[in-house]
Amino acid sequence: MGSDCNSCQPDWPAEVVEVLLTAEQIDERVRGLAAELQDDYAGANPLLVGVLTGAVVFLSDLMRHLQMPVRVELMGLRSYGDAHVPGELCLTKDLGCEIEGADVILVEDIVDTGRSLAWLLEELRKRNPRSLKLCAFLNKPSRRQVPVQIDYLGFEIPDHFVVGYGLDYAGRYRNLPYVAVLNPEAYGEKKHGN
Repeated sequence: MGSDCNSCQPDWPAEVVEVLLTAEQIDERVRGLAAELQDDYAGANPLLVGVLTGAVVFLSDLMRHLQMPVRVELMGLRSYGDAHVPGELCLTKDLGCEIEGADVILVEDIVDTGRSLAWLLEELRKRNPRSLKLCAFLNKPSRRQVPVQIDYLGFEIPDHFVVGYGLDYAGRYRNLPYVAVLNPEAYGEKKHGN
């Protein structure tokens, strides 16, 4: 799946040690996910809910490949803990519409521990959508602490800290058109996982 960064373009960041998913691989899979959604939601008008900020790139590409009517909303979530102990979760941005009776597809960049996504899915279920599905770009199952059902998945990846295609470290690298492993020296040993 990955490639040695020695074959990378020279302008790619020095902190990138391996490219896991190329822009071409990502584009092909996002088109495939859009086709799956289009088949499953034929005749419907689903609401795509992107989770800020990491899912914005994935959400943008996904919705451009859909040839059906969709509505789009964004939600933000924050954990008030520290790097070692997860804290209380709360919304930093809520939906601007009601979802009762709607077909909702939550669009997320990466499923890691599952803790925040399980909380967010439960929060959305309380609002009585007709259906609620999860579409995740990346899945890192080796880090899972809370079970989460992924209905539409882009890629499963090993336990590396990854950046690019919306994923960041300290606000950097989101704009990279590929997904890459970040050198641990770039973020220090304290940080583990996205």
